[in-house]
Amino acid sequence: MPLIRRKKASENESTHSSSTPKPDGEENKNKKEAAAKKAAKVEHKSSKWSCVDSCCWFIGCICTVWWILLFLYNAMPASFPQYVTEAITGPLPDPPGVKLRKEGLKAKHPVVFVPGIVTGGLELWEGHQCAEGLFRKRLWGGTFGEVYKRPSCWVEHMSLDNETGLDPPGIRIRPVTGLVAADYFAPGYFVWAVLIANLARIGYEEKTMYMAAYDWRISFQNTQVRDQALSRIKSNIELMVSTNGGNKAVIIPHSMGVLYFLHFMKWVEAPAPMGGGAGPGWCAKHIKAVMNIGGPFLGVPKAVSGLFSAEAKDIAVARAIAPGVLDKDLFGLQTLQRVMKMSRTWDSTMSMIPKGGDTIWGGLDWSPEEGYAPSKRKQKNNCNLLSSQNETGSMVCQEKAVNYGRIISFGKGIAEAPPSEIERIDFRGAVKGNNVANATCRDVWTEYHDMGFGGIKAVADYKVYTAGEILDLLRFVAPKMMARGSAHFSYGIAEDLDDPKYQHYKYWSNPLETKLPNAPDMEIFSLYGVGIPTERAYVYSLTPAAECYIPFQIDTSADGGDEDSCLKDGVFIVDGDETVPVLSAGFMCAKGWRGKTRFNPSGIRTYIREYDHAPPANFLEGRGTQSGAHVDIMGNFALIEDIIRVAAGATGEDLGGDQVFSDIFKWSDKINLQL
Repeated sequence: MPLIRRKKASENESTHSSSTPKPDGEENKNKKEAAAKKAAKVEHKSSKWSCVDSCCWFIGCICTVWWILLFLYNAMPASFPQYVTEAITGPLPDPPGVKLRKEGLKAKHPVVFVPGIVTGGLELWEGHQCAEGLFRKRLWGGTFGEVYKRPSCWVEHMSLDNETGLDPPGIRIRPVTGLVAADYFAPGYFVWAVLIANLARIGYEEKTMYMAAYDWRISFQNTQVRDQALSRIKSNIELMVSTNGGNKAVIIPHSMGVLYFLHFMKWVEAPAPMGGGAGPGWCAKHIKAVMNIGGPFLGVPKAVSGLFSAEAKDIAVARAIAPGVLDKDLFGLQTLQRVMKMSRTWDSTMSMIPKGGDTIWGGLDWSPEEGYAPSKRKQKNNCNLLSSQNETGSMVCQEKAVNYGRIISFGKGIAEAPPSEIERIDFRGAVKGNNVANATCRDVWTEYHDMGFGGIKAVADYKVYTAGEILDLLRFVAPKMMARGSAHFSYGIAEDLDDPKYQHYKYWSNPLETKLPNAPDMEIFSLYGVGIPTERAYVYSLTPAAECYIPFQIDTSADGGDEDSCLKDGVFIVDGDETVPVLSAGFMCAKGWRGKTRFNPSGIRTYIREYDHAPPANFLEGRGTQSGAHVDIMGNFALIEDIIRVAAGATGEDLGGDQVFSDIFKWSDKINLQL
């Protein structure tokens, strides 16, 4: 018992001691140790590098570098970039304006710029609710910011009425006015800016330069009906001539602007109300020269592929590399379909369908450009020279049959087959039916959903289309578009230009169905680049599936197999400026208008000035000063010098007459056209 009592007493004592409060110093010590441990844990956790931290660090570095570079750019002397460029490439030549000013040239004749398709700015004057806040903002040209912010709204406003070819209800898009309308297409991408700057160096200013801006989407005659654009050009030319001592104007159209001004020259002298009513002699009185840059006088095959399948070589290659992006539209944007639906409402695109049919462009078994070899363009041989050599060391000469006249062929075999081996089933009477498009894609579909499998198969079964058959093809696949366009454009060759029917405006932009004005002192120049592979004909295939798809596409697997081949990625190429073949740009000045012909009864002098393409040597040269590309040629120093000399008073003979690097005269001679 005493033992038990002693044990309990010790337990009570232990319990009492444990419950006894510890001294203040010891308790604070324990709290500090706990806080230190907690802080260590927090520090350990915060030391882990998260994904968010990495992103923030990366963005911070980019912003810091960007602001440093921006500061250095603004702080450096204005001459520093030129100093670096000259240190690498050597001294730069004087710009044409500076060079010619040193020679004593001064502004004399007022100049008028006529922009082509796409390059002129368009702005919003009235729109639907989705375009709120965009009044007088550019929907075309400039930064294209609205394309990214509201693409569906943008497409809706850029499209025209499919029945009238004019503004849809509640929408008004109008051309930007002034030199800024087409000096730059987008920031840093010049169109007319370099030419304007060089003209300014010899004394030109806004009162002696005029940008004839117009809505390039609508038909040429409708620019007058809706906007009185042709009347504005007439009035401005008259004003500039009268305020510059009677010196006639020099007109400088580019691309489709060439066809537009050809239409204007007929319109201005034609009787009202269809024409301007100025009467015969207006052009002779007011125009010194028309200097056409990259003019698609006879159309471009590229327009056919654009209307037929909303693609050209570049897009065809892109869709072959990444078919899921453009073909299946992973994000449901249906890009090509929307582009096709929009562009088929633009009547202007139909102005560039090839003109002259098989007479100009060739048939199943011939074409003017037969024998063209891309890698040996400057050799004046009628056959392609291959790089292989025979035992004696002489060049092996082999003739390759390239059927450029077959603008569309379904399959490489058809493109190369003899005409006698091609069996064709006429598509014109084919019954359309078995609709291939469901309700989910009709909002972006064009007229293909009305064709059905039967109509699509009929197009492919015809196998090959020449320039003369392209019109029937487009009428079959896009009847609404062609019915609307046929009221404004024509593509034939006139048998009798004195026939009263040719007084209608639909013929005025076709040089093969209209006469030049009676202006024997006027000069016409055809200025264009050469030495760049340019689209001439296409190999097509059917798409694997047709629902919500464009049923035809360029077959990029079709290839010639060697460097000298004219077939690349499903496209047959010839000489040109990348957009307009030499044949289209040069034929009228080389033959159709050369001397007194039925198309040029007053014998207006014509000149061809070709510019052999030379790409920039390095990135510091930008787009180059010797480029022959369709738009980049606007910065070509030799072309700018020719234009300035004529504007300052020179004639075509003063420039040295024709300047030719291609086979345009030889190809023109092969065309059997009554002159």
